[in-house]
Amino acid sequence: MGILLNSETPTHAVAVVGGATAGAEAASILAERGVLCAVFEQNRRPYGKIEDGLPRWHDKLRLKEYGAINGKLDHPLIHFVPSTKIGHDLDLAEVAEAWGFSAVILANGAWRDRPLPIDGAERFLGQGLIYQNSFIYWFNHFLEADYDGPSYDVAAGAIVIGGGLASIDVVKALQIEMTRKALAERGIIEDSLDIEHKGVVATLAKYELTWPDLGLRSAALYYRRRVEDMPLADLAADADEARRAKVESTRRKILDKAKQKYCFEVHPLHVPVEILADGARLTGMRFQRTEVRDGAAVRIDGAFEDVSSPLVISSIGSIPEPIKGVSQTGQLYDFADRDVGRLEGFEGVFGTGNVVTGKGNIKVSRKHSIEITEYVVESFLGLSGGSRDGEAVLLDGATAEARRTGQNVARWVEAKPPLEPSVVEGLLKRIRARQDEVGYSGGYREWIQLVAPAEVA
Repeated sequence: MGILLNSETPTHAVAVVGGATAGAEAASILAERGVLCAVFEQNRRPYGKIEDGLPRWHDKLRLKEYGAINGKLDHPLIHFVPSTKIGHDLDLAEVAEAWGFSAVILANGAWRDRPLPIDGAERFLGQGLIYQNSFIYWFNHFLEADYDGPSYDVAAGAIVIGGGLASIDVVKALQIEMTRKALAERGIIEDSLDIEHKGVVATLAKYELTWPDLGLRSAALYYRRRVEDMPLADLAADADEARRAKVESTRRKILDKAKQKYCFEVHPLHVPVEILADGARLTGMRFQRTEVRDGAAVRIDGAFEDVSSPLVISSIGSIPEPIKGVSQTGQLYDFADRDVGRLEGFEGVFGTGNVVTGKGNIKVSRKHSIEITEYVVESFLGLSGGSRDGEAVLLDGATAEARRTGQNVARWVEAKPPLEPSVVEGLLKRIRARQDEVGYSGGYREWIQLVAPAEVA
């Protein structure tokens, strides 16, 4: 509920922006070293993409991570400040320079979808074009009685543009929802989580049906390079030919399993170049065929293909949202020292997790062997016989990066002069004032019980 000012009062304080996996890990590392932390979270709950970026069938991973985040943030030196978006509700420069913090860590993730690189594409948002983040948010919540967000019609023959794990989740969601609706029209009620667990083929087989029996066009994933290039298993830049061949084989195997279980299509070596439309409404996509040269997708002159579809979902990655005062080059923040994550233009502002990488997905740490990578990714995609025991390993990379950032920042602030007690007192007053403004009681456990997601309420 607060810290009394005495001889044990912390002499350093750090603001952490974002309370999910990376933010909670960094704050925990700092608090264990005696640093006061204020965790500013844009939502009422700190779970970030664990809650709203992963499709709802990742229930075990989600609940496990909820518990891990709660355990880290429930610390006497960590002050949680919900419903506070830095750059919107509070100015970053003011927090970093006027409040008195020793340092600031940006762990606010990559929430903004990378724009589809087609001229005029934004005109079709909501008119046949959807971005991944808003689609998955809808998929996770639209069956809730009090859901009041955007509504999407999952149409047969949808196009997904992407190639990573997140895009496979998107195309799976399309197939699962089409299957659920088609069965409901036949008077058969199946839960989408059960369809994901069993797979489309096995679910339909229960009723002596096959995917062609439904008379629906499969959703199709279009990727600019080869199947073997899909980032489904990490490949080190210095990998020899034998390891490269093994990784490429693993990528093909993973994708083939997913296609067979969920009945979607994959079209490699296609890059989108133009939206097809009837007036203001999207009606499909024009692709140009490519070939891979030296690892790059090179367009083939004159090799165009028009694909009709009422729905296109762009799943080409996520990037950090712009923050006033933070300079950017292209879509990423500028860093004065990328090795330690220190941002350009600020003496003590650091980035960690997806803020640094500009990626919105979770991925396997490079320390894992090919065999472990294959098991973990198949577990994440629901391909390992229903078991998801290994999918939490996908968070290892983000957690390790946040731990490294927390340790670097701790060393950095410990080399600075200690904060005066009056500065700490002023910081605490500002923190408490913002907590009061958003209705936060000051007790983390009590707050989480009040705002807990439905599955843990």
